[in-house]
This record gives sequence, C-alpha cells and structure tokens, in this order.
Amino acid sequence: MSFIASLKIMEEISFLRKEKNAIILAHYYQVPEIQDLADFVGDSLQLSQEAVKTQANIIVFAGVHFMAETAKIINPGKKVILPDLNAGCSLADSCSPGEFKKFLQQYPDHVVISYINCSAEIKALSDVICTSSNAVKIVESFKKDEKIIFAPDRNLGNYINSLTGRNMVIWQGFCEVHDVIRTEAIINLKAKNPEAKLIAHPECKAVILELADYVGSTSGLLEFTKKDPAKKFIVATETGILHQMKKYSPEKEFLIVPTDDTCSCNDCPYMKMNTLPKLLNCLKYEKPEITLSSELLEQAKAPILRMLELSK
Repeated sequence: MSFIASLKIMEEISFLRKEKNAIILAHYYQVPEIQDLADFVGDSLQLSQEAVKTQANIIVFAGVHFMAETAKIINPGKKVILPDLNAGCSLADSCSPGEFKKFLQQYPDHVVISYINCSAEIKALSDVICTSSNAVKIVESFKKDEKIIFAPDRNLGNYINSLTGRNMVIWQGFCEVHDVIRTEAIINLKAKNPEAKLIAHPECKAVILELADYVGSTSGLLEFTKKDPAKKFIVATETGILHQMKKYSPEKEFLIVPTDDTCSCNDCPYMKMNTLPKLLNCLKYEKPEITLSSELLEQAKAPILRMLELSK
C-alpha cells in the first residue's frame, strides 16, 4: 500500500473515531501504522486497565480475539469490535474448555489462576486472571501452602514457580511465537554482539530465561530498554515491540532473535492479521462484533475484576 493510500485511510479512521465516539486500543505486537494511529498502545494488563476506564461507546481492539473478549467482559454494555475475527492465539487455542474441565476435576481442592491469554470460557473456570506483568504478584497474594493450578502457559507457570518457590500444577500450553525461539540463535547473536544485553519474555523456554539479563512482560521489556544504559539489546519476543523501543530509544540498537536459519522475523501471524483497511472497515460497519452470552460474561468478569483489584 502506498504512503498516500495509507494516509487517506488513517484520515478516514480518525474521522469515524471522533464521529462514533470510539477508542482504538492496540497491542504492542500490532503493525507500526496501527500502533501510531491508536489512542492507546500497551500490553495485556495495560489494555485491560484502559478498557475499564474508557468512556467511549465503541472499543476497537487492534489485537487478538481473547483481548477483545476481555474488553467485552469488562464492558458488557459497550460495542467491542475486532478488525479480523480470525485473529486468534496459539496459546489460547492450546487450552480447550472441555479438556480443561476434565483437568480441573483431577485437582478439586486447587485454586485456579489463568493467564489472560485464554478464552472467555477458560476465564469463567478460573478464580483469578493474571498477565505477565502481574503474575508473580497475583500468585503471591495466596498463602504459601495454597494449592494452585496455573494455566495455560507452561513456560510462564514454570518461571513463576522458580521465582516464588511454589509448586503450582501447570497446564502444558505454550505460545508458538515464544516457544519457537531457539537457544542456538541467541548464543550466536551473543557471540557476535558480546556487549548486547539479552531481554526475554517469560513465555520463552526456561533455558532462554536463564540466559537473559532481564525477563519481563512486553511493557517491562520496553521500560528496561528505556532506562538501562546499554546501547544494544537482543530481544527475545515478538517483533512488534521493536517499533516502540526504537521510538523511545532511537540511539540504541535492537536485534530480534530470528526463528530460523534464514533469519525470519519472529512475527505472530495472528497479530499481523489486523491491517489499516480492516481497521477502517470494522469501524465503518461496526463489525465483526464480539458477542458473548450474559451468563458467560458474568462468570468470566469476576476473576478479571479480582486481578484488576489485586494489581492496584
């Protein structure tokens, strides 16, 4: 798409946004032009907090399906739309409600903490939700002897166990984008760039997290690069965050960890399904819209609100 065409679409989106009293929330993994156009850009926790306080009539969620569902759960009376309804999540897909129900039956005396990267049905089966930003705080809000199930990300769950000394029962789901990051690729980058600091998202495998100079949520990684004096960083997460890192620290260099020997970028295919034309169409026609039953909305809302309360 040409620059002129993109500019025209962005102008139309801005006009419709004001006319319809809509807010555009975008995740850090969205394409740069959507991040620049959005009213607010953040990670899962930040976007949830922003969704709670918005006065907009329409929430346009430039992210993936579970994020838009979360916004709808928090704002049942508002219209929540997603540029592409097929923008799913490999991690959320790794935990089906039917299988999770059977899993929970094996541990009837356990509290259920679910990572926000899951479906509304999984949230409804949980006692409290967490994000990578607040996961340790949420887990530590329970007594040390509390029996806990953590779902659906095994890497994040195991990382929290290592930090807190807990022995949570872990559902064996994972994010394809983070789980595919190879130790060999990181070692090669470190060898070529010994002065660079390695920063990693906790959805990565344990061996990578052990190598990292800093482990944190998407927003945590961004903040670290803004404040740390290092001039070069090896980034073990999705490529979308580089746009914000370069924007805040233009004098620094960021090396994304490639997914294969061809140095392919570590993109989430679902996040990248959202485009400017799709964003314009969804705002123009106010669809596809996220719809959930009133019963599911009510059941899923309580654990999310508990997370937000504990995150204050």
